Amino acid sequence: MIVGGKIEHVEATKKTENKIEGLSINITLEDVKVKGEEIEIHYTYIANYEKDVGGITIKGILYSKEDKKLAKEIADNWKKDGQKKLPPEYASALLSAINYTGSANGTLIARVLNLSPPLVPPKLQVEGKK
Repeated sequence: MIVGGKIEHVEATKKTENKIEGLSINITLEDVKVKGEEIEIHYTYIANYEKDVGGITIKGILYSKEDKKLAKEIADNWKKDGQKKLPPEYASALLSAINYTGSANGTLIARVLNLSPPLVPPKLQVEGKK
């Protein structure tokens, strides 16, 4: 369960007054640290406005507390073969939380630059290979 978080870095630019023709959102999990039941997830949320109009970058940390079994699975999956993966159910909840905080805080930042809010559907899911 996610128990908190903080934003450590925000960067935003508006390069032109051109019409915004699209928005792409990229969420990158930079690092996962597990200490017992406590998990720290470092992430980067990037909203790019198409046709090089501008962008918003938010870097932060989410804090999670899970049972020991899941915490161990998260740590093992993250380290396994250098692939940096998480269990799908946990990853879905995590991405949804990052998307929510990025969209909410990104909306305030976008308003200052007169950009449209970086809103995407509220729930993201991770699927395995078919």
